[in-house]
Amino acid sequence: MIETLVTTEAEELLYQLTALLEQELRCQPKASGLRLIESAHDNGLRMTARLRDFEVKDLLSLTQFFGFHTETFSLAVNFLDRFLSKLKVQPKHLGCVGLSCFYLAVKASEEERNVPLATDLIRISQYRFTVSDMMRMEKIILEKLCWKVKATTAFQFLQLYHSLIHENLSCERRKYLNFERLETQLKACHCRIMFSKAKPSVLALSIMALEIEEQKLLELTEALEFLQLHSKINNRDLTFWKELVLKCLTEYSSSKCSKPNVQKLKWIVSGRTARQLKHSYYRITHLPTIPETSS
Repeated sequence: MIETLVTTEAEELLYQLTALLEQELRCQPKASGLRLIESAHDNGLRMTARLRDFEVKDLLSLTQFFGFHTETFSLAVNFLDRFLSKLKVQPKHLGCVGLSCFYLAVKASEEERNVPLATDLIRISQYRFTVSDMMRMEKIILEKLCWKVKATTAFQFLQLYHSLIHENLSCERRKYLNFERLETQLKACHCRIMFSKAKPSVLALSIMALEIEEQKLLELTEALEFLQLHSKINNRDLTFWKELVLKCLTEYSSSKCSKPNVQKLKWIVSGRTARQLKHSYYRITHLPTIPETSS
């Protein structure tokens, strides 16, 4: 075993990793339900992958607008995909479903003082449904999710993998494994429904492995192999998802990448809300640029 992965701190992180691995399949979307969405024709009557992906991009915009954590966004996507994979949601109800999933994730992950009022959230999102509509939808979602709002997400795995593997880099080399860059890559993957079919641990390790290759951090090969073995991820699965992540990130970085409808999110806020928000909230970009690493 790698020497730097048997420190007291590393042992605690590995214990947390083992616990996550044991839990990760308990709160994941139904693969069969996701495949039905992917195969649906875009006729305006059925939920499609394109509609789902646009809804997730809107949730990403809201996440950035309020300055919420990536974990909140990752959890909201988990709720949305679990719900969509269980029920046949009509496109006209998707906005209410998506915002309700987002609000549930915010209340589960963010500090209470940072949770916006439902009225402000609806107004900022420019939806026409009421708070009562959203509260009813929340109840339906919670029932279909069996009240499990503490799901294991790819973001949690990404955090742990990064913390464990970072210790194997010298101080000068640590700048090449930028966690903000990894977070942005995960957000890009969340905006594609195909990645919701991957186990969270596999998606997180695929992003990590790809970044290690991209930055030519050869000294991390052994640590990466250790984490792959510990996570019981076979080479075939890792290679398969790495290739899909690479394709996604290549498209994400290109000018052809589809962007959310900027006009849909006009950020109209009340005077009280405006006084509470940070100035940076008004200068969000809907799909963040993946940060460059130091040269």
